[in-house]
Amino acid sequence: MHEDKVKILTPALNDIDRIADYHLIAVGPVSAEKITDKLLESIEKLSEYPLMGTEHSDPVLQKKGYRKLVCGEYICVYRLIDDTVYIYRIVHGSTDYPKLFR
Repeated sequence: MHEDKVKILTPALNDIDRIADYHLIAVGPVSAEKITDKLLESIEKLSEYPLMGTEHSDPVLQKKGYRKLVCGEYICVYRLIDDTVYIYRIVHGSTDYPKLFR
């Protein structure tokens, strides 16, 4: 991963840990490893294609420049600032996650 092009912020790293823990408990270690790999692979693609995610549909987040990348049932919320992608949160798509940014 191009570390200078993608910065996974602490809240997003914590989200990945929580998602992995959930999968570990609910399904097992193979599932935890698979979901972690899937999320990190999707994030890595952003280093080369930072606009591959769509503008966020929430008007408040959209106005602030947030984008989202769908990773299965999870949403990676990020912003492109200059040439760097900042990953803010990774959340389950069924949650009311836009409130985290207000």
